[in-house]
Amino acid sequence: MIIIKYFVHGTSIDNELKISSGWSQGELSETGIIQTKKLADEISDEHFDVIFCSDLHRAKQSADILFGHRSLEVIYDQRIRECNYGIYNGTTNKNVIYLDHINNRFPQGESLLDVQRRIEELLNEIKQKHREKKIAFVSHRAPQLALNVIINKKTWIEAVNNDWRIIGKWQSGWEFIL
Repeated sequence: MIIIKYFVHGTSIDNELKISSGWSQGELSETGIIQTKKLADEISDEHFDVIFCSDLHRAKQSADILFGHRSLEVIYDQRIRECNYGIYNGTTNKNVIYLDHINNRFPQGESLLDVQRRIEELLNEIKQKHREKKIAFVSHRAPQLALNVIINKKTWIEAVNNDWRIIGKWQSGWEFIL
């Protein structure tokens, strides 16, 4: 059994400005830094064998605050990046409607199914290399939803409509059993 504990990056400056970063690097805001430090305290007693982190800056900042004081292997992997919104990377949130891009790619970007394929590839690799481990993921919205589709057998519509960002039920981390 492999346990994945999923953590979203802290609030970014883009989040506060209602900008969808996508593949833009992004930077944690002061609020995001405070949130992430608080989360680090909350999970300080949790054991992890390895950390997988998006290679985007806002996730790296979060992983450093969460786990930088631990001597753990951190694997930065572009497969757990946010969805590539193409021409909408770094633009207003109004341009990024997930339900319109389950199958259809964002112009010059990806669809949510593309994200799902990336996550499936990573999970298959994890099954081979990290058996019987507890793994932390530090990442973004679309990869978290993809885990709900892949592991929890949700449809993309269910995953998007029940996203904590929409229903307002944030928590310190989400656990997935692989």
